[in-house]
Amino acid sequence: MPSRSRLTTRRLLVGLAAPLLALAACTGAPAEDDGAAPTSAPTAATSTTTSTAPDATAPSDTSASGTSPARESGPARTLLRGLEIAWSIAPLPDGSALVSERDTGDIHHVPAPGSGASPTVVGRLPIERTSGEGGLLGLAVPEDFDVNPVFYAYYSTDSDNRIAAVPWHGDRIGEPKVIFDGIPRGHNHNGGRIAFGPNGYLYVGTGEAGDTSLSQNRESLGGKILRITPEGEPAPGNPFGGSPIWSYGHRNVQGLAWDSAGRMWASEFGAQTWDELNLIKPGSNYGWPEAEGRAGNPDFVDPVVQWATADLSPSGIAIGPDGAVYLAALRGESVWRVPIRSDGSAGEPERRLRGTYGRIRDVRFVSGRLWLTTSNGSDDRLISLPLADVGVG
Repeated sequence: MPSRSRLTTRRLLVGLAAPLLALAACTGAPAEDDGAAPTSAPTAATSTTTSTAPDATAPSDTSASGTSPARESGPARTLLRGLEIAWSIAPLPDGSALVSERDTGDIHHVPAPGSGASPTVVGRLPIERTSGEGGLLGLAVPEDFDVNPVFYAYYSTDSDNRIAAVPWHGDRIGEPKVIFDGIPRGHNHNGGRIAFGPNGYLYVGTGEAGDTSLSQNRESLGGKILRITPEGEPAPGNPFGGSPIWSYGHRNVQGLAWDSAGRMWASEFGAQTWDELNLIKPGSNYGWPEAEGRAGNPDFVDPVVQWATADLSPSGIAIGPDGAVYLAALRGESVWRVPIRSDGSAGEPERRLRGTYGRIRDVRFVSGRLWLTTSNGSDDRLISLPLADVGVG
């Protein structure tokens, strides 16, 4: 559990950021929930930068006991509908999954394929939401879930964004226990993606909450990727001593995933020019607000791939069974497939499902299928697709 003094410091940082949010809202940067259709052809740049983080084994969707869940077959089908922004998909070891609903705080349980059971709402987290991008955001399931059935949730309150450990009772959730708080909250740029890395630590993507100065400030939790223990403490081996910060200089991290070589990837929302797919190096600076996209500045890490914001506006990402990175595109209304070479450079990005389902919020590989959530503002859905629909051979 974080110390009282550290929590107080975090809350002070949130308070300092608040006066700047109104100013940030007046800038010309497009909002993350801008529903504009794509207007230009994809533009991508690749680099050969590589980094292998200490977490050396990629996670998978098999259970902790090594038994693979039942696999689906057949055409695309809707698993849930009528959702108010289904934000995050969190597969469980038995082949079922939890799905977070941003605007209500509801958590849905989707049974394993072939079980014959129906999806249900299994609980609601105590979010505070008026408008913008806050609410119930990311969910994450640790590797020891079978023996200790607790998952983690990132959500907004009236003062901050925070992470809670949530007991799972099979058909309902238990009382959430806050393990980490004080992450800056704004109308936009709340980050929200969380994921367990291969060494069992929890990684947290945060946004700068509309205050660009927070991204370069290592005393702030905004505009960062954090690395913490399941109890909410800074993880051992973090690059800045007792700080939870893993990397900084981010604008709004929306997707986290690891490839089979243990390399960590993150999707990054740009402002008006470039969206990014980044290869994350511990302790490194990703440039915002001094750089958006490839800057060629040795002080910053350039993205491996960049896109015009009309073509992507990225959210969740996943590593496919073919080793490629798959990115959900909101404004771009697509799933992008990015082949990854052994040296960590990228092949030519491929655009799939363009306009088929509208804005796409999250993607996960579950039971031999691709599951995605839409984010169109009404009748949002969780959809299961055959792998061929997104280019997996």
